[in-house]
Amino acid sequence: MSKKATKYIFVTGGVTSSLGKGIVSSSLGMLLKSRGYNVTIQKLDPYINIDPGTLNPYEHGECYVTEDGAETDLDLGHYERFLNSATSQNNNVTTGRIYQTVIDKERKGDFLGKTVQVIPHITNEIKRRIKILAKENYDIIITEIGGTVGDIESLPYIESVRQLRWELGENNSMVIHLTLLPYLASSGELKTKPSQHSVRQLMEYGVQANVLVCRTEHKIPKDQRAKLAQFCNVNQANVIECMDLPTIYEVPLELHKQNFDEVVLRELALPIEQAPDLKDWKDFLKKYKNPKKHVEIALVGKYVSLQDSYKSIAEAFIHAGAASHTDVKVRWIYSGDLENGDMASLLAGVDGMLIAPGFGDRGIEGKIQAAQYAREHKIPVLGICLGMQIMTIEFARNVLGLNKAHSTEFDTHSPYPVINIMEEQKNVIDKGGTMRLGAWKCVLEPGTKLFDIYNNQNISERHRHRYEFNSDFIADFEGNEFIPSGKNPDTGLVEALELQNHPFYVGVQYHPEYKSTVANPHPLFKAFIDAAVKFQTKK
Repeated sequence: MSKKATKYIFVTGGVTSSLGKGIVSSSLGMLLKSRGYNVTIQKLDPYINIDPGTLNPYEHGECYVTEDGAETDLDLGHYERFLNSATSQNNNVTTGRIYQTVIDKERKGDFLGKTVQVIPHITNEIKRRIKILAKENYDIIITEIGGTVGDIESLPYIESVRQLRWELGENNSMVIHLTLLPYLASSGELKTKPSQHSVRQLMEYGVQANVLVCRTEHKIPKDQRAKLAQFCNVNQANVIECMDLPTIYEVPLELHKQNFDEVVLRELALPIEQAPDLKDWKDFLKKYKNPKKHVEIALVGKYVSLQDSYKSIAEAFIHAGAASHTDVKVRWIYSGDLENGDMASLLAGVDGMLIAPGFGDRGIEGKIQAAQYAREHKIPVLGICLGMQIMTIEFARNVLGLNKAHSTEFDTHSPYPVINIMEEQKNVIDKGGTMRLGAWKCVLEPGTKLFDIYNNQNISERHRHRYEFNSDFIADFEGNEFIPSGKNPDTGLVEALELQNHPFYVGVQYHPEYKSTVANPHPLFKAFIDAAVKFQTKK
C-alpha cells in the first residue's frame, strides 16, 4: 500500500510489568498486516546489557536469534510468529547499545568537543534507531518500549517519544498505553485509579496516550470505561478491553471485535478500506482448539522452572500440533532430576522427547541418560543444538564404546572429544555476540529423514553455538548407522545427525524453533509430532 510517510505507533506500559505489551503489539501488527499494510515491530529495552546474549534465561527468558545473527529479546519471537516475517538487529535496541554508540562517537571526536548529555545526544541516538527501519519502506512501525512508565531506566525513551511525535507532525504517530485494572474482591469492582495515575505520569513527561488497552480479569462496565476516558483524556471508543484468554493467539481476534485496528488507523489518518483477512488465523485456532489426537512430549532441559526459557520451542509445538490436528502436552523435566531419579517413572507414558538447548555442565549427565533411555526404548527424539551434542556423546559412550567421550565444553581433557570447540571460536575471549549466530546454509543428504521432511536438499536455519560435532569421529558414527544427514556446504560442519535403525532419532545443531510461525509451522516439528502420534498408536 503506497503512502507518503511511515507512521509510528509507540506502545508503553503502566502500573506493573509483564502485562503483555509484546502480545498486544504483535496482535496489532498482525491485524494491520491483514489489512494490506506493510508492518514491522521493534523493541526498545531499558537494560544496560548490549543484548540478551549474555543473560541467564532465568533473568530474561529465552534469547531469540534473528536471521542476521542478532541476539534479541524473546518478544521478537512473538513479532515473527504473528507477522510471519523476519526481524533483524534493527528491531531490538537496548540502552547498552545506545550508550555504546554515543560513547564510541565521543571517543572519535564526532561531537567536536561538546559536552555529551542525555539530551540531545542519547535521545537523538534513540530517535535514529527508531527511524532506521523506515528505510525499508514500512507503512507502519510499531515500537514497544520495555519496562513501565515511571522507571528511571525508561525516561530517555519516553522523552525521545515526546520529541519524535513533535517532529513527525500531526497524525503521523500515536501512543498506545497498556495498563492494568485490578479487581478488588472485597468491594467487587475494578479499580481505575492506578491507570489514571499511570497516564498522568506519562502526561507529566509530555506524552499523551491516544489509546488505552486495559488488562483485566473482568469485563469493564460502561461507567468505568467512561471514567477512564474522561480522566485519561481519550475517546471512550479508544478504551480497549484486554481480558485473559486461553491462548495468546486469540488476542488479535478479541481486539478486532472491539475495532482496535480501526481505532488505530483513524488516529493515524490511514484508510480503512480493506477488511482484514483473518481466515487462515481462524482456521489455525479452530484446529488448535479442536484436536483429533493427543500426545505428551517430555522436554528435558535445565531451565524448565521458567518456561519462557524455551518459549519458541513451546510455541513451535502449538503450531505443529495444530497443523497435525494434535494437542501437544509438554511434560517439563529438569535434567538434574534424571541423574539420580527413576528414569522409567519420570518418563513413563511420554510419546516423544525433546532434548533442549542450553549452556554449562549442570544437568548434563541427566540429559545423556535421557537420550540413552529414549534410544533404547525407541521413543521419538528431537535434539536441538546442545540436544544434538548430548545425543552424540551418549551414542559414543554406549554404542561406540568410547567410555569417556564428552564435549570439550564440559571436559577439556576428554580422550574422545566427539564435540569440540569450533576452530574460529578457539581464540574468542568475549562472550557477547561472538558465537556462530544467525542463518547458515545446510545441504541435506538424499534418502534421509531430514531430506524427506524438508522436501528440499538446500535449507537455511538459524544457529547459536560455539561447539560442533568433531568430524574426526564421523566414520565411527556412520559405521554404526548414526549418520550425518546435513552439512554446511562451505565448512563441512555437521549440522544434523539421525539414527537409521530408530523410528525418529534426529539431532540438529541449529534452532528450527526460531523459524516456526502460525502461518508456516516448522516441518521438523510437524514430523516429530507425527512420529510421536505413531509411537503412541503402537504403544
